Amino acid sequence: MPWIHLTIAGLLEVAWAIGLKQTDGWSRLWPSVITVALMIASFFFLSLALRTLPLGTAYAVWTGIGAVGTALVGIFIFDEPRTAARLVCILLIISGVVGLKLASSHPS
Repeated sequence: MPWIHLTIAGLLEVAWAIGLKQTDGWSRLWPSVITVALMIASFFFLSLALRTLPLGTAYAVWTGIGAVGTALVGIFIFDEPRTAARLVCILLIISGVVGLKLASSHPS
């Protein structure tokens, strides 16, 4: 369950990052309210994962999921650059997240 909680937390991080863009500097009420709710939910699921997973592993995986997911949303939804260097860096982050999962002593 902790890896499922961590995955949910990471996906919620992607959602709140998208929401953050929609708040327009916290000047739009409902996008701001939704973004804060997504942030709280993300931290909640991260805290559940931290009950059993090591802090360093959980935090790195959480931010990795958020970074990769947000970068991909930026590319595919917000038409951000799709340079080879950017894609290679995204793959490196994915490799790091997978490596941390494989190196974890905690079962799935």
